[in-house]
Amino acid sequence: MSDQTNSSWGGRFSEPTDAFVARYTASVDFDQRLYAHDIQGSIAHAKMLTKVGVLTQAECDDILRGLEEVRIEIERGDFKWSIELEDVHMNIEAALTAKIGITGKKLHTGRSRNDQVATDIRLYLRDEIDNIGTELTRLQEGLVGLAAAHSDTIMPGFTHLQTAQPVTFGHHILAWNEMLERDYDRLLDVRKRLNHLPLGAAALAGTTYPIDRHYTAELLGFTAPTENSLDSVSDRDFAIEFTAAGAIIMMHMSRFSEELVLWASAQFQFIHLPDRFCTGSSIMPQKKNPDVPELVRGKSGRVYGHLMSLLTLMKSQPLAYNKDNQEDKEPLFDTVDTLRDSIRAFADMAPYLEPNKPSMYEAARRGFSTATDLADYVVVKGIPFRDAHEIVGKAVAYGIETGKDLSEMTLEELQKFSDQITADVFDVLTLEGSVAARDHIGGTAPKQVIAAAKRASERLSKR
Repeated sequence: MSDQTNSSWGGRFSEPTDAFVARYTASVDFDQRLYAHDIQGSIAHAKMLTKVGVLTQAECDDILRGLEEVRIEIERGDFKWSIELEDVHMNIEAALTAKIGITGKKLHTGRSRNDQVATDIRLYLRDEIDNIGTELTRLQEGLVGLAAAHSDTIMPGFTHLQTAQPVTFGHHILAWNEMLERDYDRLLDVRKRLNHLPLGAAALAGTTYPIDRHYTAELLGFTAPTENSLDSVSDRDFAIEFTAAGAIIMMHMSRFSEELVLWASAQFQFIHLPDRFCTGSSIMPQKKNPDVPELVRGKSGRVYGHLMSLLTLMKSQPLAYNKDNQEDKEPLFDTVDTLRDSIRAFADMAPYLEPNKPSMYEAARRGFSTATDLADYVVVKGIPFRDAHEIVGKAVAYGIETGKDLSEMTLEELQKFSDQITADVFDVLTLEGSVAARDHIGGTAPKQVIAAAKRASERLSKR
């Protein structure tokens, strides 16, 4: 390490930073991914300084040219990142100064790394929310198309993982879509709240230069500048809120994964997963492991952990900026990567999920899934529901004893439990009759599933 102190702040120091401390406190190894947004923010800052007369147009032109050269070097892989320069900001500024001379040092006028990094992270996260939203939309489009294609594919619906009532595969898939619809809306809410510009807050108290924060906000596509300089540099609510929204998304993805893992098993045989999303076993030739759903299910834990990390990071910080905040980036970056990749994997896979219709249908026939339909039928005949419940309970007990489903019993057998039961009872005891009877918005009737899929598709087309 050089025996010189860091040129960005070393004037007050009488000895260089310890080499280990320099490595320990540096963030450039992970915050270099912010380079494009750091340059984007610097371009806007330079233009604003020129507008208010702090920089000349010639100086601004030199800065913009130099920043573009730095960007190209980074994207080509030719840029040399230095731990001695601590972070992405000072690495870029040093490279700029090396290219254009003393004018490069003027770029930092009227700002601090505190408001600079707060701006960079917001720019970065805004773009990543848009990217994740695109992947969510692609996943939803695949699910909605799958639901429409299987609006009448009958399967058992479960509560407590026990057969409850028959539903359709399309209806079940649309339940997943509803979760993702809420997730998308939450991301939009996060984006709305983070889209305010902290640049101009400087270190914590603003700046004496005649800056135009509204102009900078306009250049960078922010709704408006932030209102308080202290909060501007220390706020990480947007990172916490994004990670919280991400944790909910991963919880939903984990629920999808759990069902796919169960459904793909030999015990269920409800669904076929494409081979390209599975792996085999090194010792058991017959195995086809649902690795993608299992990994998504497992990765939910790391996002939950990142949420706890960020909450803990912020819980004891006094105003304004503290070095602790350097620890916001790695959990945030990993949350972004995990979310984007998990959703992408499911978006690639969803359109190719293939239900095993005979297996699903047979499973729906087991477990007396039309028992509620029989109870409703008896109620229509004038019997109070509680009495109808008892009647059907006795019929189910008889079915368990004889090994017969309700639909397999004769009329005479059913009439042992109520003389109100007549031949038309078999219209409601079939699986098809059961799902068709739920003919209302939100119900599992095939025509309602088709209508719901159409509404969902129309919503997606307006994004």
